[in-house]
Amino acid sequence: MGTAERQEAPTAGEAAHLTARRDPGAPDRDIPTDVGAAGPGGRAAVREAAQEQSYYRPLWVEEPARRRRMPDPVRTAAVRAVLIIAVTLVQAIVAFLCTLAGSWLAFPMVLSSVASTVVATWGALDVWVTRQVWNQRNGVVSAPSSTARALRREQRKARRQARATERAQERIRRRGGAGQLSHP
Repeated sequence: MGTAERQEAPTAGEAAHLTARRDPGAPDRDIPTDVGAAGPGGRAAVREAAQEQSYYRPLWVEEPARRRRMPDPVRTAAVRAVLIIAVTLVQAIVAFLCTLAGSWLAFPMVLSSVASTVVATWGALDVWVTRQVWNQRNGVVSAPSSTARALRREQRKARRQARATERAQERIRRRGGAGQLSHP
C-alpha cells in the first residue's frame, strides 16, 4: 500500500490527517494541462487544474510513537555515550591499521584506545545510572522504597495546606477583615 493510498481513521481528541485514494486514470496534479489541445473547453480544464493544485495533501502522515520518548537527561547521556563509543572504535581501527603498517603512531594510538575504552565504559554505565536515578525520582518504579512516592505525598500535602490557607484568607476578606490583626 503506497503513501497516497493510506487512510488513517480519525481518533478522539486528535486531528487526523486523511489522504485521498487516487484514481489510477486521473492525471498527475503537477503536470500542467495543455490549453491549446483542450479546444473550446480549455479554460475549464485550466480552472480544474488550478482547483486540483490548490487541494492540500500532506506529504506524510504522522503516526503515533510505539514507545514513549526517553527522558531528556537519559537521552543526553545516551547520545554522549554513543559519541564516545564511536570515537573509541575509530581509534581502535586506526591503532590496528597503524600496527599493521608498522607506523610509529601505533603505540600512542593503542594507549589512547585503552584510555578511550575506559571512558566508553564509563559512558555506558552513565546511561544506566542516569536512567535508574530518573526512574527513582520521577516515580516510574512502583516499589515501596520509591523516593518519588514520598515526594508526591509531600507535594499533595503542601497543595492541600495552600488551598486551606487560601480558603481561610478568602473567608476573612468576605467578612470585611473582621478577625484580622494588623497584617494581611
